[in-house]
Amino acid sequence: MRVVTFGELLLRLNPPGYNRFLQTDTFFVAYTGAEANVAVALSLLGTGAEFVTRLPENDIGSSAVNSIRRFGVRTEHIARGGERMGIMFLEKGASQRGGNVIYDRKHTAIAEASQSDFDWEEIFKGADWFHFTGITPALSEGLAEICLTACQKAKAAGVKISCDLNYRAKLWSKEEAGRTLEKMMPYIDVCISNVPQLFDVFGIVGANEKEVAEKTLERFPMELLALTTRKSLSASDNVISGALYTRETAAFSREYAVRIVDRVGGGDAFAGGLIHSLLKGAGLQKAVDFAVATSALKHSIEGDFCLVSEAEVEGLVQGDGSGRVRR
Repeated sequence: MRVVTFGELLLRLNPPGYNRFLQTDTFFVAYTGAEANVAVALSLLGTGAEFVTRLPENDIGSSAVNSIRRFGVRTEHIARGGERMGIMFLEKGASQRGGNVIYDRKHTAIAEASQSDFDWEEIFKGADWFHFTGITPALSEGLAEICLTACQKAKAAGVKISCDLNYRAKLWSKEEAGRTLEKMMPYIDVCISNVPQLFDVFGIVGANEKEVAEKTLERFPMELLALTTRKSLSASDNVISGALYTRETAAFSREYAVRIVDRVGGGDAFAGGLIHSLLKGAGLQKAVDFAVATSALKHSIEGDFCLVSEAEVEGLVQGDGSGRVRR
């Protein structure tokens, strides 16, 4: 099986530990990006993954490519060009103080990409799945058009398509997100979101999650809707769960109380676990259990990449959440 993901690969800069921006004189360097995170998760779980983007032709761009290639992600269709990478400054939250993200993502290589940078017919040869998020079309009007083209080409090639709505208020307005993503929804087979985002982006409301899911499935021709739920007790402690809905049935995961080492990338780990499980032919219950367990484990890992194996996730699904040292 082979999954293609498409989006931006950013430079992530964060102060050490839980230091605030105002008190640090040191930043740790890592790489991140929603779709790149999904690709790494898939590769380590055992599903072949390729990441497509556009990066500058310089050493920083090459370092970014190497950061995902080391985990087995294919990178042969990454376009090179442009002047700069995007940057995400991340300040971790703790206890009652929430985290903070500052973006520097204008005029980046991917935001200024053109249709000619990506040969989608070639990229989708032999592919089984295409994944992107709502972050990517938010970066520029041109990139939104490229995302739409990618969806059309994937559908023509018989490739399954998933989209994590991932609405980011710092990147675009709710109205812009709704207008843009509405054009792509007819091509989406699996949509990943949560109840607040479905309201923010599409104005869908309901008395409860089930009603919101039913209205979403009535409005759009998707096969499967995945909804995640997060109860934030504090920046350090969350309770997470998930549900999968079709027009006929639904499945619900158990809840995980997670102590957060690094919050960023938890949703991408869910997406990676879900895609991996569905491609292996799992039913709804097994798929949602696997996806949420993958996300739970990601919260324990520094950095944005979900560095866990299929066996580790299966162990948690089967109830081994003790955290004991394996000797």
